[in-house]
Amino acid sequence: MMFNVNDYLVYKRDVCQVKGIKEINNEKYYALMPLRDKSLSILVPTNNKMGYIRKIISKEEAEELINSILDVDVLDNMDDKYIDKTYKELINNGNLKDLIRIIKTAYLRNENRLKSNKKVSDKDKSYFDMAEEYLYTEMSIALGKSYEDTKNYVISSVDKLVR
Repeated sequence: MMFNVNDYLVYKRDVCQVKGIKEINNEKYYALMPLRDKSLSILVPTNNKMGYIRKIISKEEAEELINSILDVDVLDNMDDKYIDKTYKELINNGNLKDLIRIIKTAYLRNENRLKSNKKVSDKDKSYFDMAEEYLYTEMSIALGKSYEDTKNYVISSVDKLVR
């Protein structure tokens, strides 16, 4: 699949915009600008041999994902020793349902800590924030909304599903 200048795509796990297509030594490269750091420029072969590039989900897929949030299982019986490894694997695989799994798990783990008068886990908070950033950035492109509007839309949609 070929992308055009100004198209959005996901490279590894970052949402990027194609800023140009360059030819270097008879090979074509996308010049990508990650949305979370617009000062960066990444050159990636257009042939996508490594499989690091994928298209952004569609608006319909985003809506389906939102409607399935309640069905996404949390990680259970995870002690602190294994949670970091599991979070890392889930973050790196690029699956949006796994990002939701991290968000739900980290949120519940920290809620339980707060109820027990313990402080919030930095590890859970860090992965929660990272998963939210990746999820809402891609969904914001799919839904045609700002990051904050997307986050609020997802939260209010889930609230309606709970009721």
